[in-house]
Amino acid sequence: MSKEKRTIQKEDIMPLDVYTSQRKELRKKIVDFKKDRRIPLGPYATFYFESYETMLAQVQEMLYIEKGGEEQLKDELTAYNPLVPNGKELTATLMFEIDNPVSRASFLGKVGGIEEKVYMKINEELIKAVPEEDVDRTSAEGKASSVQFIHFKFNDDQIKKFKSGLNQIELGIDHDEYSHSTKLNELTINSLISDFN
Repeated sequence: MSKEKRTIQKEDIMPLDVYTSQRKELRKKIVDFKKDRRIPLGPYATFYFESYETMLAQVQEMLYIEKGGEEQLKDELTAYNPLVPNGKELTATLMFEIDNPVSRASFLGKVGGIEEKVYMKINEELIKAVPEEDVDRTSAEGKASSVQFIHFKFNDDQIKKFKSGLNQIELGIDHDEYSHSTKLNELTINSLISDFN
Protein backbone atom coordinates (compact mmCIF):
# COMPACT_ATOMS: atom_id res chain seq x y z
CA MET A 1 0.00 0.00 0.00
CA SER A 2 1.11 3.56 -0.52
CA LYS A 3 2.99 4.53 2.62
CA GLU A 4 4.34 7.81 1.19
CA LYS A 5 0.89 9.11 0.34
CA ARG A 6 -0.42 11.47 2.99
CA THR A 7 -2.98 13.41 0.97
CA ILE A 8 -5.33 12.45 -1.80
CA GLN A 9 -4.81 14.62 -4.88
CA LYS A 10 -7.10 15.16 -7.82
CA GLU A 11 -4.80 13.05 -10.01
CA ASP A 12 -5.21 10.05 -7.65
CA ILE A 13 -8.89 9.83 -8.54
CA MET A 14 -9.90 7.41 -11.28
CA PRO A 15 -12.20 8.68 -14.01
CA LEU A 16 -15.77 7.63 -13.24
CA ASP A 17 -16.03 5.20 -16.16
CA VAL A 18 -12.79 3.45 -15.14
CA TYR A 19 -13.89 3.23 -11.51
CA THR A 20 -17.31 1.93 -12.55
CA SER A 21 -15.77 -0.84 -14.65
CA GLN A 22 -13.38 -1.89 -11.83
CA ARG A 23 -15.60 -1.10 -8.87
CA LYS A 24 -16.51 -4.65 -7.87
CA GLU A 25 -12.87 -5.77 -7.73
CA LEU A 26 -11.68 -2.56 -6.02
CA ARG A 27 -14.38 -2.82 -3.35
CA LYS A 28 -13.48 -6.44 -2.67
CA LYS A 29 -9.82 -5.43 -2.21
CA ILE A 30 -10.65 -2.60 0.19
CA VAL A 31 -12.99 -4.82 2.22
CA ASP A 32 -10.11 -7.32 2.62
CA PHE A 33 -7.71 -4.52 3.55
CA LYS A 34 -10.13 -3.09 6.14
CA LYS A 35 -10.77 -6.44 7.82
CA ASP A 36 -7.78 -6.18 10.18
CA ARG A 37 -8.44 -2.47 10.77
CA ARG A 38 -11.93 -2.93 12.23
CA ILE A 39 -12.01 -3.26 16.00
CA PRO A 40 -15.24 -3.79 17.93
CA LEU A 41 -15.18 -2.46 21.48
CA GLY A 42 -17.94 -3.36 23.89
CA PRO A 43 -21.49 -3.95 22.64
CA TYR A 44 -21.91 -0.82 20.48
CA ALA A 45 -18.60 0.78 19.51
CA THR A 46 -16.55 -0.12 16.44
CA PHE A 47 -13.31 1.57 15.41
CA TYR A 48 -12.46 1.68 11.73
CA PHE A 49 -8.81 2.68 11.36
CA GLU A 50 -8.42 4.86 8.30
CA SER A 51 -5.56 5.17 5.82
CA TYR A 52 -4.77 6.72 2.48
CA GLU A 53 -6.35 3.65 0.85
CA THR A 54 -9.59 3.69 2.86
CA MET A 55 -10.10 7.41 2.32
CA LEU A 56 -9.33 7.19 -1.42
CA ALA A 57 -11.89 4.38 -1.68
CA GLN A 58 -14.40 6.52 0.22
CA VAL A 59 -13.89 9.52 -2.08
CA GLN A 60 -14.18 7.33 -5.20
CA GLU A 61 -17.37 5.77 -3.88
CA MET A 62 -18.94 9.13 -3.00
CA LEU A 63 -18.18 10.42 -6.51
CA TYR A 64 -19.63 7.22 -7.99
CA ILE A 65 -22.85 7.52 -5.95
CA GLU A 66 -23.44 11.26 -6.24
CA LYS A 67 -21.78 11.95 -9.62
CA GLY A 68 -21.06 15.54 -8.57
CA GLY A 69 -17.89 15.93 -10.65
CA GLU A 70 -15.26 18.62 -9.95
CA GLU A 71 -17.33 20.57 -7.43
CA GLN A 72 -18.06 17.51 -5.35
CA LEU A 73 -14.45 16.32 -5.57
CA LYS A 74 -13.23 19.50 -3.84
CA ASP A 75 -15.69 18.96 -0.97
CA GLU A 76 -14.81 15.28 -0.62
CA LEU A 77 -11.07 16.01 -0.48
CA THR A 78 -11.67 18.69 2.15
CA ALA A 79 -13.76 16.25 4.18
CA TYR A 80 -11.59 13.13 3.92
CA ASN A 81 -7.98 14.29 3.62
CA PRO A 82 -7.76 15.19 7.34
CA LEU A 83 -8.41 11.51 8.12
CA VAL A 84 -5.41 10.27 6.13
CA PRO A 85 -2.76 9.58 8.81
CA ASN A 86 0.15 12.03 8.56
CA GLY A 87 2.90 9.53 9.40
CA LYS A 88 2.99 10.24 13.13
CA GLU A 89 -0.58 9.31 14.01
CA LEU A 90 -3.34 6.77 13.63
CA THR A 91 -6.80 7.98 12.64
CA ALA A 92 -10.10 6.22 13.15
CA THR A 93 -13.78 6.56 12.53
CA LEU A 94 -15.57 5.48 15.69
CA MET A 95 -19.16 4.40 15.19
CA PHE A 96 -21.80 3.54 17.74
CA GLU A 97 -23.97 1.02 15.96
CA ILE A 98 -27.35 0.41 17.57
CA ASP A 99 -30.18 -0.66 15.28
CA ASN A 100 -33.08 0.30 17.50
CA PRO A 101 -33.63 4.10 17.19
CA VAL A 102 -35.04 4.42 20.72
CA SER A 103 -32.14 2.53 22.30
CA ARG A 104 -29.68 4.47 20.14
CA ALA A 105 -31.08 7.86 21.20
CA SER A 106 -31.09 6.79 24.84
CA PHE A 107 -27.49 5.56 24.68
CA LEU A 108 -26.14 8.60 22.81
CA GLY A 109 -27.93 10.87 25.29
CA LYS A 110 -25.86 9.34 28.11
CA VAL A 111 -22.40 9.40 26.53
CA GLY A 112 -21.81 13.07 25.77
CA GLY A 113 -18.09 13.89 25.57
CA ILE A 114 -17.20 10.25 24.90
CA GLU A 115 -14.85 11.37 22.10
CA GLU A 116 -12.64 12.90 24.82
CA LYS A 117 -12.41 9.55 26.66
CA VAL A 118 -10.84 7.39 23.96
CA TYR A 119 -7.27 6.18 24.40
CA MET A 120 -4.59 3.80 23.25
CA LYS A 121 -2.02 2.27 25.58
CA ILE A 122 1.40 0.91 24.73
CA ASN A 123 2.14 -1.22 27.79
CA GLU A 124 1.07 1.33 30.44
CA GLU A 125 1.83 4.45 28.42
CA LEU A 126 -1.35 6.37 27.64
CA ILE A 127 -2.04 8.09 24.31
CA LYS A 128 -5.25 10.08 24.50
CA ALA A 129 -7.30 10.43 21.34
CA VAL A 130 -7.83 13.89 19.87
CA PRO A 131 -11.26 14.38 18.24
CA GLU A 132 -11.35 15.80 14.69
CA GLU A 133 -12.01 19.53 15.03
CA ASP A 134 -14.32 19.92 12.01
CA VAL A 135 -17.51 19.98 14.12
CA ASP A 136 -18.45 19.50 17.72
CA ARG A 137 -19.36 15.84 18.14
CA THR A 138 -21.29 16.32 21.36
CA SER A 139 -24.31 18.62 21.24
CA ALA A 140 -24.99 21.38 23.75
CA GLU A 141 -27.57 19.06 25.37
CA GLY A 142 -24.82 16.50 25.98
CA LYS A 143 -25.83 14.05 23.25
CA ALA A 144 -22.96 12.32 21.46
CA SER A 145 -22.89 11.82 17.71
CA SER A 146 -23.05 8.20 16.56
CA VAL A 147 -20.01 8.86 14.33
CA GLN A 148 -16.77 10.29 15.71
CA PHE A 149 -13.49 11.00 13.91
CA ILE A 150 -10.42 10.70 16.09
CA HIS A 151 -6.64 10.97 15.92
CA PHE A 152 -4.05 9.23 18.06
CA LYS A 153 -0.88 11.34 17.92
CA PHE A 154 2.36 9.48 18.66
CA ASN A 155 5.86 10.68 19.45
CA ASP A 156 8.90 8.97 17.87
CA ASP A 157 9.52 6.75 20.89
CA GLN A 158 5.89 5.57 20.94
CA ILE A 159 6.02 4.83 17.19
CA LYS A 160 9.17 2.76 17.75
CA LYS A 161 7.45 0.79 20.52
CA PHE A 162 4.35 0.30 18.38
CA LYS A 163 6.43 -1.00 15.45
CA SER A 164 8.64 -3.28 17.57
CA GLY A 165 5.95 -5.93 18.02
CA LEU A 166 7.22 -6.46 21.56
CA ASN A 167 4.66 -4.40 23.39
CA GLN A 168 1.07 -4.90 24.40
CA ILE A 169 -1.18 -2.38 22.64
CA GLU A 170 -4.63 -1.65 23.97
CA LEU A 171 -7.52 0.43 22.66
CA GLY A 172 -10.15 1.69 25.04
CA ILE A 173 -12.89 4.06 26.07
CA ASP A 174 -13.07 5.24 29.64
CA HIS A 175 -16.45 6.97 29.98
CA ASP A 176 -18.66 6.61 33.07
CA GLU A 177 -21.42 5.14 30.90
CA TYR A 178 -19.23 3.15 28.53
CA SER A 179 -15.94 1.72 29.72
CA HIS A 180 -14.30 -1.00 27.63
CA SER A 181 -10.85 -1.92 26.39
CA THR A 182 -9.34 -4.54 24.11
CA LYS A 183 -5.87 -5.68 23.13
CA LEU A 184 -4.93 -5.25 19.48
CA ASN A 185 -4.00 -8.49 17.77
CA GLU A 186 -0.91 -9.02 15.64
CA LEU A 187 -2.72 -8.70 12.30
CA THR A 188 -4.20 -5.35 13.32
CA ILE A 189 -0.89 -4.05 14.64
CA ASN A 190 0.89 -5.09 11.41
CA SER A 191 -1.72 -3.33 9.30
CA LEU A 192 -1.54 -0.14 11.39
CA ILE A 193 2.27 -0.04 11.34
CA SER A 194 2.09 0.94 7.66
CA ASP A 195 0.38 4.23 8.66
CA PHE A 196 3.57 5.47 10.30
CA ASN A 197 6.56 6.95 8.44
